[in-house]
Amino acid sequence: MTATTPTPAPDAPTWTVLRRDGVAVVLAHPRDGLPQVQHWGADLGALTAADLVALRVAADRQTAPGTLDAAGHPSLLPQETDGWPGRPGLQLVRDGVPLTPRWSAEPPEVAPDGHAVEVVARDAAAGLVLRSRLHLEPGGLLGVAHRLEVAPGAAAPVEVHALEAALPVPTRADVLTTFAGRWTREKVPATGPLPRGSLARQTRRGRPGHDHPWLLALSAAAPRDRDGEVWAVHLAWPADATYRTDRLPDQPTLLGAGELLRPGEVVLGPGDSWAAPTAWFAWSGAGLDGVTARFHTFLRARPQHPRTPRPLVLNTWEAVYFDHDPATVLRLAERAARIGVERFVLDDGWFLARRDDTRGLGDWVVDPAVWPDGLGPLAERVHALGMQFGLWFEPEMVSLDSDLARAHPDWLLHAPDRVPDPDGLSYRTQYVLDLARPEARAHVLGQVSALVAELGIDFIKWDHNRDLVDARHEGRPGVDAQTRAVLGLMAELKARHPGLEIESCSSGGARSDLGVLEVADRVWASDSNDAVERQDIQRWTGLLLPPELVGAHVGPPTSHSSGRTLDLSYRLATSLMGSAGFEWDVLSCPDEEVEVLTRFAGLYRELRPLIHTGTAVHADVRDPALRVVGAVAPDGSAGVWTVATVATLEDARPEPVRLHGLRPDARYRVRVRDEVGAARWGWITPPWLAAGEVTLPGRVLAEAGLQIPALWPAQALVLHATAV
Repeated sequence: MTATTPTPAPDAPTWTVLRRDGVAVVLAHPRDGLPQVQHWGADLGALTAADLVALRVAADRQTAPGTLDAAGHPSLLPQETDGWPGRPGLQLVRDGVPLTPRWSAEPPEVAPDGHAVEVVARDAAAGLVLRSRLHLEPGGLLGVAHRLEVAPGAAAPVEVHALEAALPVPTRADVLTTFAGRWTREKVPATGPLPRGSLARQTRRGRPGHDHPWLLALSAAAPRDRDGEVWAVHLAWPADATYRTDRLPDQPTLLGAGELLRPGEVVLGPGDSWAAPTAWFAWSGAGLDGVTARFHTFLRARPQHPRTPRPLVLNTWEAVYFDHDPATVLRLAERAARIGVERFVLDDGWFLARRDDTRGLGDWVVDPAVWPDGLGPLAERVHALGMQFGLWFEPEMVSLDSDLARAHPDWLLHAPDRVPDPDGLSYRTQYVLDLARPEARAHVLGQVSALVAELGIDFIKWDHNRDLVDARHEGRPGVDAQTRAVLGLMAELKARHPGLEIESCSSGGARSDLGVLEVADRVWASDSNDAVERQDIQRWTGLLLPPELVGAHVGPPTSHSSGRTLDLSYRLATSLMGSAGFEWDVLSCPDEEVEVLTRFAGLYRELRPLIHTGTAVHADVRDPALRVVGAVAPDGSAGVWTVATVATLEDARPEPVRLHGLRPDARYRVRVRDEVGAARWGWITPPWLAAGEVTLPGRVLAEAGLQIPALWPAQALVLHATAV
């Protein structure tokens, strides 16, 4: 039999192929309408024109009985008018009637390096222009971004109800993983069969929220750490979102995400445009660690990624709360410097009338009743001690008991007749300041910027402690305008003060996406400093964010959020694998604990170049009480792992722990770094551990692993492997 290549039809599509770092995107450009994604996933190699035609034919399907006559190829923005029966990618309204554009696309513009393509499509009759860009970034992460424009001569405004990015995935990807959570228990994964039909997971909190979907992933089976295919999407947007899947019996499966818009929230007049947030898509042939590698590589390659070593932090919140005694805070700073802290952050309680959480927000002026000499002496002393100085703000919020609210009650992001009633509208008795109002934004910018300049502030802990409830800007839904104003405010502050860093904190990890990280330099993963809870919170935050971007602090022995009491060694080992610090009154520590903290500070400084540049690795373990988190140097010369328990291990002889990612043929010395203190376990100690170290090839460490002791609950070993 002779193989033949199908002859393209006269109206056959043209093609664009993007390839980078093991990923390929194949776009078909039909004669009419928007491009169609023929393939997104593993790199298919160099493809000829004949290969692309054959790919189309090989992947096509016959129409099933009871369906449309033509085989379906969903476009970048599938619509009902295309015969798409799932969730539309684009939903517009004009004059109260749905508007369904008929697009005519121009020839695509492909970047010279072959990593990006932009498509411009027009509907002249409707007066609409759509600009769609697909770009493969370092690591093979795929960004999809859409911008909608209304022509200057258009007859009437257009209301945008949805503009979502969605890509096809193979039907075999029939297992769904999503995320949920609550305060102090963020980033909780849930895996199960992909529901049939069109599914939308949405957040309506005005911020992503503690129950943020965070990531939507599809796989052929329950995802594993080190093997198996995964297709995932994350929306770079720090507010309301829709994560979507479409699993239909007669169509390709779609996976996507977009900003959630309320009716009337985005209305484009003639000459206006609106850019949807970028959706980031990651394909992996190496399990969840492969997804992580794509996100981490991309984030570390961005020019705004922090380039200086991530300082060891002490934040004063759990040390003093609202009890700001200048002498005590100064002694705390001096103790921190002796331990080896490099950034000292004064938390909530320093501004006018702020003796509790019921007043003062919006008045970013130092309270002379508490700080009679201002914050200048503290900032000067912190800098003289060789530390950076940081300060807490909550710029988006306002207390009704504040000079700002009394002077400008109309600046609130709420309907006037809804303040202060009903009682359920406030949270911590605080409300939201409408930063989309230029005068409100200018006021906050002026007050915060003045303090940054006066005190030489190096770091802002930017908090956001409540959901937005029925947010109203000029009588319309205001989440989109507020979010864009906030991101612009952060960017303006950093432009005015080069070197200033910002942490995104939102009552913990309720705003920790790639959108806020366009302007922020790290995120606060959770208000829980319970190291047992932190093991999973940090692991799943680290699914997308590299450890240098994730604040991970050591709290006091008994956690304020759970009441659980934990050993210092366990708390230190957990903090080590992030952007480390302390949230603790270290003045209360006896001398022996101060010595341990000082040793830990030295260990962190030694290992952070490895942890904060290394490849994240995990081990698929059977025991649900065991956690293994590691980082391996890019050249494979070294690796660090924490092996931790969150409960009682199932077996008296635990499973060996495999250390992945090292060079198979290199030999490594593995030892326990006990600067954090000694872990505790049962009566039997594995011989290699009793000897203090072992030397083995990387292949043995990855395949056979190391026998660990039967660690007690909430215990951890820090393993350090170095090539010999």
